[in-house]
Formats: sequence, structure tokens, C-alpha cells
Amino acid sequence: MGEFIVLDDIAESARDAALELCLRAGIVAGQTVVIGCSTSEINGYDVGTNSNAETGLVVFKALYGVFAERGIDIAAQCCEHLNRVLIVERQAAAGLEVVNVIPTIEAGGAFAAAAFAGLSDPVAVDAIKADAGLDIGGTLIGMHLKRVAVPIRLEASFVGKAAVVAARTRPMFVGGDRAKYNEALF
Repeated sequence: MGEFIVLDDIAESARDAALELCLRAGIVAGQTVVIGCSTSEINGYDVGTNSNAETGLVVFKALYGVFAERGIDIAAQCCEHLNRVLIVERQAAAGLEVVNVIPTIEAGGAFAAAAFAGLSDPVAVDAIKADAGLDIGGTLIGMHLKRVAVPIRLEASFVGKAAVVAARTRPMFVGGDRAKYNEALF
């Protein structure tokens, strides 16, 4: 069962995970990070059983602060009830399929609802190919990462009671035994 988690601690651990991802994944301005977040898991409940708007807002503000400061776009993944569509700033949706939905705590989840309320010009898109990702609480973000995802084990491995899994992406290796590769892209 869940237990009381201090919101300041949640914000700090979310910020730490975001900062570590920026550093370890080498993401830079103009790139996109997909974020899946279960506020139920953060508060010690099973995913999808106890969404919490206050927790969603605290996590969104913490993550958005880190990424926006660096010019990195975020894509907030909605829950399965909205087919895991993503909430992004309109400028980040160029060339993507925009869909018509506004996430709520009941359909989309607390984090996605907070993102929709907190972004300056939010839209929902059906899919994205992000450069890196944070999965807080087992929300399964892999479908929204570029094709070759590389896991990153973060020291900041929990937000509240939710495990954090991170990934970066890299270009595919093509060629064979005689091919040479640009190690800067690893």
C-alpha cells in the first residue's frame, strides 16, 4: 500500500534524475526527451490505481525546469486510456500527427494533465521518436524512442517509491567487419 511521500523529496529526486540523464545521455538543445510517469507508483501504489494531481504537478515542474533551461523539448506520455499519446509544445510537433484530446487525471494521467496545463502551447501527438527518455514507474516509453535505445542506469533511480529507468538513443551501426564508426555517436 502507499504511504506519505514528501513532495519536496519527490521534486528533488525528479530533478536529480533529469540532470543525470542530461549529463549521461549527452542530450542538447533541440532534442526531445519522452517522459512516462505514474504518480500512483511514486506514492507507493500500483500503476494506474491512485493518480495524484499534486504529485503530477510537482514532477512536471521539476522535470520541465531542468529540460526547458537547456532548450530540450519534453514529450509527456499519456496513459493507456489515451493510447499513450504524447503532450508536447506545438513547435515540437512539426511534422507529427496532432490528435484531439486533453488529458485528465482519469484519462491520460496526472503527469500528462499537468504537462498540458503547464506548457505554453500544448498539443497531443500520436507518436514521436525521442532522443532520450525517463520512465518513472514502469510506464513503458520504449515505443516513443528512436530505433536504437541504450539503457542508462541512473544513480537517481527512484522518484518517491517509483523506479526510474532511463535511456538514450544512438544511430544504428551499419556495414560489417570492415566498417568504421564515429565513436562520438556511441
